[in-house]
Amino acid sequence: MSRSVLISGASIAGPALAYWLNQYGFAVTVVEKAAAVRGGGYPIDMRGPAVEVLRRMGLEEQVRERHIATRRLSFLDSDGGVLNSVAPTAITGDEAGYDIELARGDLTSLLYDAVRDDVEFRFSESIAELEDRGDAVDVTFASGRRQTFDLVIGADGLHSKTRSLVFGPEERFHRYLGYCFAGFTMPNYLGLSREGMSWAVSGRSASLYAVGGNDQVHGFLVFTRADAPFSAFADPAAQRELVASRFEDCGWEVPRMVAAMRTADDLFFDVVSQIHMPVWSKGRVALAGDAAHATSFLSGQGSSLALIGAYLLAYELADAPHDVAFAAYEKRSREFVEANQALATQGAVVMSPRTEEELAARNSAFRAMDGLPGESSHEVHTMLTLPPERAAV
Repeated sequence: MSRSVLISGASIAGPALAYWLNQYGFAVTVVEKAAAVRGGGYPIDMRGPAVEVLRRMGLEEQVRERHIATRRLSFLDSDGGVLNSVAPTAITGDEAGYDIELARGDLTSLLYDAVRDDVEFRFSESIAELEDRGDAVDVTFASGRRQTFDLVIGADGLHSKTRSLVFGPEERFHRYLGYCFAGFTMPNYLGLSREGMSWAVSGRSASLYAVGGNDQVHGFLVFTRADAPFSAFADPAAQRELVASRFEDCGWEVPRMVAAMRTADDLFFDVVSQIHMPVWSKGRVALAGDAAHATSFLSGQGSSLALIGAYLLAYELADAPHDVAFAAYEKRSREFVEANQALATQGAVVMSPRTEEELAARNSAFRAMDGLPGESSHEVHTMLTLPPERAAV
């Protein structure tokens, strides 16, 4: 009889894990609290081993068809003057011609389409309670439905409900990096096309990112804050006021960005944080992607790690008992994860300098194109080698 697995979360790690577990003969159910797979979204990067995972899924060609091919990133001083315009690879460490940039919603849709006919997806549903009996896991869902599974995997993000139910409150594992951010779409006033612009003063930064030459761009406002404003998470009005208050009297396009943020119907507000856990599994429950080891967007590696981790977790479960497989998955992944988490420190200095000293160093480096993290980042992106492919069941 096939082992049954419940996966919580249908973003990147969840559908990818569902795909591979189905390939290896598991009976998979995925629950997602949203009403459908989320489309749209900001651009993300697939780097190093993540591209190889896509190839093994038969999705590489489709993903490459959606490659954005950003032409340049322009970095601005406090007055909006251009410090330098560079190819993205100078900052990100991407391997030109191999690594892929695409809209997050494009990737999630492709992953979902690859497995939707083979596993059960339940939208507008989530886990309410878990009880690991030792031989199985009893699950009570938010809908009131009850069901028993052999294994449960939490792939439900930075604020994972699965993690809190099994491992304890998020605060135990949450490492706040001192930033908050707001992301949204807004009119493309500047006529940008396949390019990004980043403005910064100490403690505040604003970026515009154009996926194509259309009439909308992605706006990002990032600011430092001593403590995480958890009380604002459930209050969109408080989020908008908090962001607006930190960007008063700013120059460049910031006033128009703040005005657009106030009325955006797709505002996404969160803290810039990481998850650091001593172990990623307990009994018959394991975590994947951001639920286990969020890196923050400052590393630029969250989506790649989600895809790679899902592959490795399924790979180990394919021919080993769950306890052996969970330990092997973590052993194979942890060094790679921690090296990528460390990239967030470099990313913060480049994208969102905290102090006048960091701002001066950042501006000087951009003028001279010296001391930027691209090359060292590439070494981290590619330091893990995937194991040989397993045959599907």
